[in-house]
Amino acid sequence: MSFTTLISTADLAANLTAPHWVIVDCRFSLADPEQGRRGYEEAHLPGAVYAHLDHDLSGPIIPGQTSRHPLPDAAVFTQTVSNWGIGHDSQVVVYDAGNGSIAARLWWMLRWLGHAAVAVLDGGWARWQAEARPVRRGLESKPPQHFAARLRPELLLTTAEVEQIRLDPAYRLLDARSADRFRGENETLDPVAGHIPGALSCPFAENLDAAQGFLDAEALKARLAAVLGDTPAERTVFYCGSGVTAAHNVLAMLHAGLGEAKLYPGSWSEWITDPSRPVATGPA
Repeated sequence: MSFTTLISTADLAANLTAPHWVIVDCRFSLADPEQGRRGYEEAHLPGAVYAHLDHDLSGPIIPGQTSRHPLPDAAVFTQTVSNWGIGHDSQVVVYDAGNGSIAARLWWMLRWLGHAAVAVLDGGWARWQAEARPVRRGLESKPPQHFAARLRPELLLTTAEVEQIRLDPAYRLLDARSADRFRGENETLDPVAGHIPGALSCPFAENLDAAQGFLDAEALKARLAAVLGDTPAERTVFYCGSGVTAAHNVLAMLHAGLGEAKLYPGSWSEWITDPSRPVATGPA
């Protein structure tokens, strides 16, 4: 059996030494971009390799054109995945500090490359530590593998495509940022506040319980169905500030059994690079 959405700490612990399993540590802080790497070197899950959001999970920023975390070139990222020791038969488990907001980015990116056997560790590093499970120090690596990408471009929308669908009632465009940022309040990351006109607020943090683990599948289904209405997954599009945390909603929706939604990787920080694009503030 492969894990394709979430995996529990118990299930991962039972497979720590399983062949063809690859664990990737994605811990990262926007406030201190090297904090995650330092934390990894101090202690991490046994066998885990490290993925840096800025260096490994993003491409070069082009001022005035791209988001804060543009997707890397697919060929470049395919080589990165190969260097981590991921092959076509690998079961990949990704984790971050706890809530899955960074790990979900790598989860989505591997699916974008056509690799479905990837799961986010529910509760992440925080839960693993709280349960006093084994850890290691220092740097780790795995022998490189040949990863053959089968790119799935249908999983994402470009800015031009978002412009076309944002007011179409057949689609749902959903903003994964906090509700105050959606309304244009307390914006600290981007130079323009607000949201894409036509979007609805759907904060990714509401996928989580008090312990920062995912809600169960039925609770996720009820939460998401309330904003989706009868819109199917293939016409549901999530975005956020820079295309990272929106993947958390894609993951939650798939785990809830509602299908695989689309991602707008450019998100808000790419949308606002062109001052002619409309901006809305306040509630939807």
